[in-house]
Amino acid sequence: MNKSKLRKLWIGLGILILLTPVGLILPGLFGAGGAWGEWDASEIREITGYLPEGLKKLSDLWSAPVSDYGFAGWSKGVKAYAGYLISGVLGVAIVVAAAYILGKLLKRGER
Repeated sequence: MNKSKLRKLWIGLGILILLTPVGLILPGLFGAGGAWGEWDASEIREITGYLPEGLKKLSDLWSAPVSDYGFAGWSKGVKAYAGYLISGVLGVAIVVAAAYILGKLLKRGER
């Protein structure tokens, strides 16, 4: 991949990173509830009228490292939005780093 295409790829990725929190922020601003797919077990029960048995068993198995995309004391106003953005950037950075390391390891194995 040439440098021009790679640069466009990074610019596009950067724009997507910056836009990601919009999908979480807009429902809150318009009083629409949680963002689609961001529901916990109680919200799924409320929306659908029941909670599947398998989901009930697995709902306590995993908890997010940064719960609700925010930090303690950052639940209101600009700080909440900053928490969304920081969480998104950290998540993308971890995924990009993992992909980079995996790519290096796979490339080394081809030699």
